[in-house]
Amino acid sequence: MSPFLLGEGQGEVSGNRNLFITSNTNYLLPLIFSACGFVFIGCADPLQEQPEVLRCPEFPVVYKGEATYYTFATGAGSCSFDTTLDDLMIGAMNVIDYAGSRTCGACVYVWGPRGSILIRIVDMCPECPKGNIDLSTLAFSKIADTTEGRVPILWQVVPCGMDKPITYHFMDASQESWTAVQIRNHRYPIYRLEYLDPQRGFREIRRMQYNYFVENDGLGAGPFTFRVTDVYGHVLVDSGIVHAPDSAVEGLVQFPYCVEE
Repeated sequence: MSPFLLGEGQGEVSGNRNLFITSNTNYLLPLIFSACGFVFIGCADPLQEQPEVLRCPEFPVVYKGEATYYTFATGAGSCSFDTTLDDLMIGAMNVIDYAGSRTCGACVYVWGPRGSILIRIVDMCPECPKGNIDLSTLAFSKIADTTEGRVPILWQVVPCGMDKPITYHFMDASQESWTAVQIRNHRYPIYRLEYLDPQRGFREIRRMQYNYFVENDGLGAGPFTFRVTDVYGHVLVDSGIVHAPDSAVEGLVQFPYCVEE
C-alpha cells in the first residue's frame, strides 16, 4: 500500500491508499481514501449522515476546506454559549457542517499552512461553504498570517479534554410550561436529548438552531431524568436534574472515549 499526499495548495491526490498526517503534537492519523471522494476521508460522516446504529468511526474522518477569520469573536454566537474572552481559540462552522447546531461545543483540530491548532465551535458562519471554518483572529494567526485572509485547511472533530460530567444549562426564560435546556461540557457533539415521561417512557426533545433543546409544552416542575446520546452512540442517563433557569446543573458522568487515549 503506497502513501498518497495532498497536492500543495490544490487538494490533489497521488498514489492510492494511505495518508499519515503528523504534526508537532501526538496526533497521528491513518486516513483512508475511498469512493466517497475527497470532501472528507471515509464514508461515514458523523456530522451529517446518521446511520441506524450510531458508532465510533473505524477510521478518523478528516474534512477539507478553507479558513477565514472574524475580528469580533467573543465565545458567544449562534450556539448560545457564554462569552469567554479568556479563551478565544474558537471558530464558527459553515452552515452545512453546523448541522442544525449539532457541532456546537465540538472540539476541532485544524491543520493549516503554518501549524495546527485545537479550537472549540461556538458559532455558525452562514456564508461559508461546506468544509470551511471562520476562526477567531487569534486562532487564525497560529496557522497563517492574517494578511492572507483565506487559507486551505484540513480539520477533524476530536474529543474535548473534559474530565468532569456534562452539565445541563437551562435558559433564563425556561419555565414549567416552556422548557429550554442546553448540554454543555460534553466530550463529543450531542446527537439527541430525551426526557423521561412517566406515562410514555423517554421522549425526544426538539433541537433548535440556537443549540437549545426546547419542549414547547414544558417539562413541568422537575426534577427530570434525561437521556443524552452523542454522535457516536454513547448514552448517558442522569436523574434528579432540577429545573434552574439561567443556571447549569451538573450531571453524574461524562461520555467515554471512542478509543482510550
